[in-house]
Amino acid sequence: MVKDTGPPLETDVFVAGGGPAGLAAAIAARRWGLRAAVADIASCPIDKACGEGIMPDGVAALRRLGVGLGDDEGFPFRGIAFIGAGASAEARFSRGFGLGIRRTTLHRLLMTRASEAGVVMFWGTPVRGVGGGGVQVGDRKVHCRWVIGADGQNSRVRQWTGLEPARVGGRRVGFREHFRVTPWTDLVEVHWHRRCQAYVTPVGPREVCVAIIGSDPSLRMSDLPALFPDLGRRLKGVRPSTPVMGGMSASRRLPSVVRGNVALVGDASGSVDAVTGEGLSLAFRQAAALGEALAAGDLTAYQVAHRRIARVPRLMAHLLLAMDGRTWLRHRALRALACHPQMFARLLAVHVGALPPTAIGLNVVAGFAWQLLTAGASVGYSAP
Repeated sequence: MVKDTGPPLETDVFVAGGGPAGLAAAIAARRWGLRAAVADIASCPIDKACGEGIMPDGVAALRRLGVGLGDDEGFPFRGIAFIGAGASAEARFSRGFGLGIRRTTLHRLLMTRASEAGVVMFWGTPVRGVGGGGVQVGDRKVHCRWVIGADGQNSRVRQWTGLEPARVGGRRVGFREHFRVTPWTDLVEVHWHRRCQAYVTPVGPREVCVAIIGSDPSLRMSDLPALFPDLGRRLKGVRPSTPVMGGMSASRRLPSVVRGNVALVGDASGSVDAVTGEGLSLAFRQAAALGEALAAGDLTAYQVAHRRIARVPRLMAHLLLAMDGRTWLRHRALRALACHPQMFARLLAVHVGALPPTAIGLNVVAGFAWQLLTAGASVGYSAP
């Protein structure tokens, strides 16, 4: 709860940023017995334009933090479907399920868990600086042992501590809107077009989240019916339940996410393109690893864990973005995945951490590669 006396003058862990990553990091710290405080200039609950799907590894990470997610908070999805002109492929998770959940609902659940865990939270409270053994919060100095930057892609904590990204990948624009309609599948659908992708995530028994993301700066949500006619027909006459919200997606990689007593988590610590669907899952897995490192008093362990956690999602982002804007590769890849569903299933299992990369057998890879080389040779196609 917000206290009239302002932020505490001393705590073990101070988290700048009260989004999902920041709250998860504070909860993780409390689970190891550390005092934790969170401040954010925004009011709660905090919303953000995103696809609103949490992959199975993210659901598992939340459960380890004591955040229970039931069917009444969202909509379980069982896998992923890729849909393109002339071809479609789908794969189901080998274990567990993902969860489509409204961003505001997720934030409320994390706030409740943080409050139960004893995290002190301050909303509408700016963090003005870091240094001198603490953090400047509003007009007060808070002394702390550890500072966590969870303040998003344009992190000021990252700027103040000199932990700027070594490389920023191509930026892509995205828009999100919700529609009151019964989900027609228990999969997250990814619709492919040469200009962008459209993502459909069921977030409730009578609501879906639809997002479009592309590198064309002129892209707008209103373009969806023309770009994806089948999806447009399915949503024709369905009234949106929320206004359109927009944002940016980019890949950022930092040489280090720790410096001294400061660590970064979530988008502040780097990001992978939204095409992976792993943004929230990465943040929750990072938070769990950070809590353990804080308890051991060794942020070096967090640096190592952070790199390990991001390795496969970054690889998957490169592979998926290779299909973006390359019509010939996209068509061949979709046909190859459709012809080799076992390959798609294993790739998905590796993507969500259910299998190590070595679990993809050479015979499966060889069959997929042959199909990728020959899929478009005898079948003509046009581009969208």
